[in-house]
Amino acid sequence: MQTAPLNELIWQIVASIPEGKVATYGQIATLAGYPNHARYVGTTLKKLPKDTGLPWHRVVNARGESSFPKGSDAYKRQMERLEAEGVIFRNGRLSFSRYGIEQRP
Repeated sequence: MQTAPLNELIWQIVASIPEGKVATYGQIATLAGYPNHARYVGTTLKKLPKDTGLPWHRVVNARGESSFPKGSDAYKRQMERLEAEGVIFRNGRLSFSRYGIEQRP
């Protein structure tokens, strides 16, 4: 696997997530052509610079939750950004039927 092109593909997919919508790490990996690389997607996003314009906050885990520890600064930042885009969480989870992106082939 060539990581630089894969990283760029991951960034492009994340950049294409519309405001008010979310995708899972696994969906992004699948869309990139690497369906078993959800953790790699997480690692790639974790390495983004703090001042990135990439909408990393629109990526959640398969349960519809933030992957950050509850109460952490990153968790709070992600929740604030998603809520500002109209995403509603109930008991810490969001509805994929309402906020998930369409899975493209």
